[in-house]
Amino acid sequence: MAAVRPNLGRVLPGSSILFLCDMQEKFRHVAYFPQIVSVAARMLKVARLLEVPAVLTEQYPGGLGPTVPELGAEGLRPVAKTCFSMVPAVLQELDARPQLRSVLLCGFETQACILNTTLDLLDRGLQVHVVVDACSSRSQVDRLVALARMRQSGAFLSTSEGLILQLVGDAAHPQFKEIQKIIKEPAPDSGLLGLFQGQNPLFR
Repeated sequence: MAAVRPNLGRVLPGSSILFLCDMQEKFRHVAYFPQIVSVAARMLKVARLLEVPAVLTEQYPGGLGPTVPELGAEGLRPVAKTCFSMVPAVLQELDARPQLRSVLLCGFETQACILNTTLDLLDRGLQVHVVVDACSSRSQVDRLVALARMRQSGAFLSTSEGLILQLVGDAAHPQFKEIQKIIKEPAPDSGLLGLFQGQNPLFR
């Protein structure tokens, strides 16, 4: 009898969705904010080229302000929320997509809305791919431990470029030339190398 294959976490455009979590004006003080938003903007550009749907939330926009313009999210209607998870606010969007298998998750803050969104999505049986170079926290300890916590729970930790190349799949893809332009420059440094260096017990 063949062994049961583990969940490989393959990502395909037709069964994926991009979640953009709370990239708002009042979060500008969060560590690596410009770099995180820049990477999330790359993810959104690629999602649009590959017709991957995207949803955008704002945490208490009356207090934390609107989505920052540099995300390039024009045409996406932000969904306001107070819950520390995107899922209750976008439940209708999830229910309308029975083919959905993978959620690509970017935003703030890793230990709060990213973690709680991940747990809710996993609870619904969806694969979660946390875009590690597009998620941050005010505290880098919170960021690091939250990434480890999500991995323990079954989420996949991936870089933006790794996910983009999984989505496009083939250099012969008709959109590859456009996508190649987007990823030609490496993603900006968002402090991850320091988090993962050495014998980090959280990621053993």
